[in-house]
Amino acid sequence: MITMQVITHDVSLADSSMRCQLTSFHFGTPGSGKKVYIQAALHADEVPGMLVAQFLRTELAALEDRLHGEVILVPAANPIGLAQAIQGAPFGRFDLTTGINFNRAYKHVADELKQSLKGKLGLDAAANVALVRDHARASVAAWQPGTDAEALKKILLSLAIDADIVLDLHCDNEAVLHIYAGTPLAERVKPLAALMGAHAVLLALAGGGEPFDEACSRLWWDLAAHFGPDQPIPENACLSTTVELRGEMDVNYACAERDARALLQFLAREGMFELPLAPLPAALCEPTPLEGVQPIAAPHAGVLVFVRELGEQVKVGDTIADLINPVSGASTPLRAEVDGVLFARTAHRHLLRGMAVAKIAGATAYRAGNLLSQ
Repeated sequence: MITMQVITHDVSLADSSMRCQLTSFHFGTPGSGKKVYIQAALHADEVPGMLVAQFLRTELAALEDRLHGEVILVPAANPIGLAQAIQGAPFGRFDLTTGINFNRAYKHVADELKQSLKGKLGLDAAANVALVRDHARASVAAWQPGTDAEALKKILLSLAIDADIVLDLHCDNEAVLHIYAGTPLAERVKPLAALMGAHAVLLALAGGGEPFDEACSRLWWDLAAHFGPDQPIPENACLSTTVELRGEMDVNYACAERDARALLQFLAREGMFELPLAPLPAALCEPTPLEGVQPIAAPHAGVLVFVRELGEQVKVGDTIADLINPVSGASTPLRAEVDGVLFARTAHRHLLRGMAVAKIAGATAYRAGNLLSQ
């Protein structure tokens, strides 16, 4: 009989001044099928995914005898961030010791693998995939962390680097549900987007900053391009995505249960479970390039008043919000510069100059460089 395993990982380095642990839940049998890795709250102040994980844990335990493969669930992926607060407010996006984003600076193993795999790949794509995963595991194992945050990142990456599917559950400040994925994963991510009700699917070959989802997936298209068709490596061998579960305050049982069931339906479509498949909903959007997102920033300090709602389609020139000087009363309209969907916005209503206001997903790429917010 299959029984869920609970594994506790020591995060803190030997000479650290703090002690913390990470817990992972393991369902199914490794090597008996696909491997799925799901984590929540890598940004520890993004709570919705932690509630979704509670429903997933219950459902996965009930479905374990019907599981074809292995599922690893990490319901609270950032114990360091969960222990951080500033003047009573949770602060889990950045490591207070280093100032580095917990979802940046993961090891991109492709550079090492280009050397370690030289002369070892052949014509069999499946054999190549297995070999890449072996070398990727070894590369992560050799990572020497210098801080507790890096030690945490190494543990998380070691759990996920060889997975077929990686689902990293996040949320935005205020947002409709949206998904980030690699451009080569556009077709594979469409059923997930439809089931989750995503209003935007944002694609890039490299978003910048080495986030967790790209650490698991980008190595595949980087290696495929490097070794070429004579040594075939599937670009989509790992479907790794960041799923943004609406906004920080969208923590309720109805959304969490619906999201968990949608994720299980997606996994069933991927052959992980023998479950009755619900009809695939109509997609709310087509994937668009991350380079097409317009980030709107405050041109000066003021009171922010939104005049368009999240999920609305907007056109170039439409006013998204007004920014009002509270002393003079002067008002500046903040306008869309692309046609697209307003998918995320700030929860703050008084801003300083340069602060983020909103994001619009446009269909035409026009940006370059680091595409992700800090």
